[in-house]
Amino acid sequence: MAIPTWTRKNKTGVAAALAAAALFGVSTPLAKLLVRDLNPWMLAGLLYLGSGFGLAIIRWWRLLQPGDHPPECLVRGSHWFWLLAAVVVGGLAAPVLLMFGLTSTSASTASLLLNLEGVFTALLAWFLFQEHCDRRIILGMAAITAGAALLAWTGTWSITNLWGPLAVAAACLAWGLDNNLSRKVALCDPVQIAMIKGLAAGTANLAIGSWHYGVFPDIWFALPAGFLGFLGYGASLVLFIRALRHLGAARTGAYFSVAPFVGGLVGIILFREEVSTRFLAAAALMAWGVWLHLTERHEHDHEHEETYHEHAHAHGPHHQHPHDEFCPACEPHCHWHVHFPLTHFHLHFPDTHHRHRH
Repeated sequence: MAIPTWTRKNKTGVAAALAAAALFGVSTPLAKLLVRDLNPWMLAGLLYLGSGFGLAIIRWWRLLQPGDHPPECLVRGSHWFWLLAAVVVGGLAAPVLLMFGLTSTSASTASLLLNLEGVFTALLAWFLFQEHCDRRIILGMAAITAGAALLAWTGTWSITNLWGPLAVAAACLAWGLDNNLSRKVALCDPVQIAMIKGLAAGTANLAIGSWHYGVFPDIWFALPAGFLGFLGYGASLVLFIRALRHLGAARTGAYFSVAPFVGGLVGIILFREEVSTRFLAAAALMAWGVWLHLTERHEHDHEHEETYHEHAHAHGPHHQHPHDEFCPACEPHCHWHVHFPLTHFHLHFPDTHHRHRH
């Protein structure tokens, strides 16, 4: 029996979010190796420039290939406002905060603290952007937050001891806002979005670092940093944006919460850091929180209001619109189309077509 369209899309979204998490998770402890030799602004700039240039090469190569290409809608109109806002908070503020945090926080602890990104993403999606969150999601967020607090506690209230964890937490808050802003443009070409964010944020951070420290990084430091940024920031962001389409910001952030576990494991192996009881307890709390998110099930009768927008799509339960003579016959295709009012019942997440009230 054929798998319903919504099931295929959800599985695609989950796979994209987990792959994005793995790439970003590995990049955090590896960035700690580089932050020893580069100042935080320089390293953040190189990571994002590597992301932007790498994706620009891929996009250029894709456009030169003969034959048809999978359709993607370009960024235009009001999309530019949301993309610019996402670049400022997620491309400028967040990476610098993370790099500063890494200077005084162990790689494994910083990696697990990055679970807070999923929490902040969900909270902002729920309270600020009116995305639905149920009790299971809330309980999972509470468990992840408790684990992060346990990691941040050093036994004293010294500002010096708390600076590293607080800087990492602030980076997570910025990325949480970035994720919700990026959801506004998730229907556009993810490679174009990630490329623009990488080039803009990378140029700005590198300029600030050069002005503040007056030293440009050596090529032998710049190359590995750029390649790490291409994988951990560029490719990861492309996959994350694809997941946003199918899962919504809160759920994508929840799946992305596995990133710190990958990073923590790499940090322990790479730096031979001690596996303390506190670390294991925090990991257990976070693992439980992520499991609650991953096992959520949401289905009920819901109503689709009439909507008019543009994105790549194939015809199915949510796409039953007429076409004019200029519309491409092949699927998937990209064009402006209308969604007529519809009421039905099925398992769903708050993706692009499920922003209804509860």
